[in-house]
Amino acid sequence: MAGTLRYDVSEGIATIVLDRPQRLNAFTVAMGEEIRAALDLADGDDAVRAVIVTGEGRAFCAGMDLSVDGNVFGLDESVDPFGPEAEKIRDTGGLVTLRIFRMKKPVIAAVNGHAVGIGATMTLAMDARIVSGAASVGFVFARLGISMEACSSWFLPRLVGMPTALDWALSGRTLLPDELLAAGYANTVAAPDDLIAKARAHARRLTDNTAPRSVAVNRQLLWRMAGAAHPMEAHRIDSRTMLQMSMQDGREGVTAFAEKRPPVFAARVSDGAPLGLDWDAEPTFE
Repeated sequence: MAGTLRYDVSEGIATIVLDRPQRLNAFTVAMGEEIRAALDLADGDDAVRAVIVTGEGRAFCAGMDLSVDGNVFGLDESVDPFGPEAEKIRDTGGLVTLRIFRMKKPVIAAVNGHAVGIGATMTLAMDARIVSGAASVGFVFARLGISMEACSSWFLPRLVGMPTALDWALSGRTLLPDELLAAGYANTVAAPDDLIAKARAHARRLTDNTAPRSVAVNRQLLWRMAGAAHPMEAHRIDSRTMLQMSMQDGREGVTAFAEKRPPVFAARVSDGAPLGLDWDAEPTFE
């Protein structure tokens, strides 16, 4: 895959490398489109069990590329935000995080260096963040006079709690690895030379000895129920998914456990979502 990133699959793990090192991997509209295309590729490939996202060079992603012409955030200024077409306004970074949200494979950020703006917010929708000891992260919007983006007002407090989210977003200050780890943003801090190995080991932990379709369903249940108003919403869905899956890979898992042998799971992610869980659906503005 050419353009602003590289895509590679090795031993069941797809790696997406943001590849604009001369611009510190600054985000553009084209990069956003290419990230989404790479995620589509990984999601549609049953041989891929997990995805790692990292940056080339000394930065993960230095936020939006502020050198481009026009609206640097990729927004159409001809649309009146107070007019009848306001619902058509879609934040470029948000399109990426919503695509990550819909993923059926675990997505792991290997934060190798500076990550600010969309470089920070895109990682919030991922399932783990392995942070280099040389990394720094900043939710710098207040220092640029803009709002939070990429659905980060939804993801950030769910990840680190509201008091910490308020501190980080309102101050816009730079956050270093020890604070990121203590707050729960980082799963672990790795030496720079060990970062990718640590990220791959984490991917293996999520995918070795697990059923691919079960991982996909459980990932979707956890993310989608994070905003549920009542546990009954989860009960309605997981009762149906549990019934269907218990008659498929679940039957093999139970049999293998009783026979003291490794299970051979046959269900594929590409078989589609079980009843009650439409994992390709994305709500639209009404």
